[in-house]
Amino acid sequence: MARLVLASTSPYRRELLERLGLPFETVAPGVDETPKPGEGAQALAQRLARGKAEQTAKRAGRSGDVIIAADQAAGLGDTILGKPGNYAAALDQLDACQGRSVIFYTATMVVQVDSGARWQQVETTTVQFRRRDRAQLSRYLEQERPYDCAGGFKAEGLGIALFETIESRDPTALLGLPLIWLTQVLFELDLDPLAATRS
Repeated sequence: MARLVLASTSPYRRELLERLGLPFETVAPGVDETPKPGEGAQALAQRLARGKAEQTAKRAGRSGDVIIAADQAAGLGDTILGKPGNYAAALDQLDACQGRSVIFYTATMVVQVDSGARWQQVETTTVQFRRRDRAQLSRYLEQERPYDCAGGFKAEGLGIALFETIESRDPTALLGLPLIWLTQVLFELDLDPLAATRS
């Protein structure tokens, strides 16, 4: 079986990939995630996913490896919402989202090292925020501390109380790794999570 490599240090992506029950290793991709001047959220996510996959294949890839890389960026109008990093930035970011729609772009790239074949996809998730006052937002942040999450919340946790609606073709995309699309690619690579040989 091919070695499956997740080009990410994100604990959230690791937990998502673990759901499939396939053995895999993680590698830090070492890619600068700073947006380029004038770069939009979708272009940023795509560039970073591609860069992580290609850099990992080049630095750590071995024969038979299948590399998975993903990145996510959120857009509030023309503004990219990144990982806030701390309480104050997260509070300001969430406050700016109140009553508005934020679009999350989750870009994924899979690279087969031997053939050089590539699969890539961008999943779009639209999150409509409810109106919450700063005291409520503050209480949320103090409880969940989602400072390392794009947008400054965890939809899989208490962050769900911040929204009116979430529109997506794949609920795992908002969490950081679109498993519906990814399982299809893995199936094409003979890495089927439902294979009889794994039972």
